[in-house]
Amino acid sequence: MKKCWDLFSAFFRAGNYAFGGGMAMIPLIQHETVNIYKWLSEEEFADIVAISSVLPAPLITKMAGMIGHRVSGWLGVLAAEIGVFLPSALAVILLGGLIGRFAETTVLKGMLIGVRPVVIVLLLQAAWSVGKQAFVDRLMWVFGAVALCVLLFVPWIHPAFLVAAAMVLGYVFCRKGWRK
Repeated sequence: MKKCWDLFSAFFRAGNYAFGGGMAMIPLIQHETVNIYKWLSEEEFADIVAISSVLPAPLITKMAGMIGHRVSGWLGVLAAEIGVFLPSALAVILLGGLIGRFAETTVLKGMLIGVRPVVIVLLLQAAWSVGKQAFVDRLMWVFGAVALCVLLFVPWIHPAFLVAAAMVLGYVFCRKGWRK
């Protein structure tokens, strides 16, 4: 039961301090799950981010579910999911009317403008952290460079096809035992 409480607490804190959506929550969840509670290694966390990114549904929902299940089974899933959604739900219920009423005020506009750079830094930190685990050899750099070129220069190809192609190529070229 202590692990369920810890899961709830970790994801509640991450959900409570996350502005900018799921991607901005990644470094907060990483700090809780890798650094504080040590439930996951850096590599395991990067794998969970990668798997969560290619499945449908919100990123953080899938991450909370996978980490919760890994730590404490189905009760862990429930604890992590409630923890990650409760701050947002409470904010919408308690502050929704106020935000709508004061949306055009200079104070709220200034606060939202002020938080943007922090969100960008959180996104960059998440990219850096996952990137350190992803770009481990020359082949991964080639995968990344090709993906970037396709995204920049072939905009009519939907990113979902790029993800599916990377999964197939990863299966072919990166199976454990095959490359080493």
